[in-house]
Amino acid sequence: MSKIVLVVVLFIPVLIVTSCREAERARVPSEVNEVITNIGEQIAQEHYEQIYNESSELWKKDVTLEQSNEVFKTLRTKLGRVETRSLNSAIQQENSGGALKGHVFILSYETHFERGDAMETFTLIEENGHWLLARYFVNSTALK
Repeated sequence: MSKIVLVVVLFIPVLIVTSCREAERARVPSEVNEVITNIGEQIAQEHYEQIYNESSELWKKDVTLEQSNEVFKTLRTKLGRVETRSLNSAIQQENSGGALKGHVFILSYETHFERGDAMETFTLIEENGHWLLARYFVNSTALK
């Protein structure tokens, strides 16, 4: 009897976490998911200039084309290709001030690369009715 209770107690948190992640995925607009998918494909194909050209004004204000390309090249060299990417969290914001002024989505992914695991964070901002990359951050011990 105690084994059954233990299994149920251990299984319920897994269901809750899975349900929460599914709910987050469901509330991310398809347009936002399409942008993330597109950026992922561009990274995989090493089309770094295209990422820059299709990014937000904030991205272009923060880095040059050369700096942007170098960041993606360094990530590829140190981590390799993305093998899996799973949504960890999605936050939607409406900011009235600051650098990320306006409608913003911040999406964090648990990502497995060829040479290590990482947390990827994509920040998208809505400009003229389109979702564009504003920030991209990768945190991994494999980058050290």
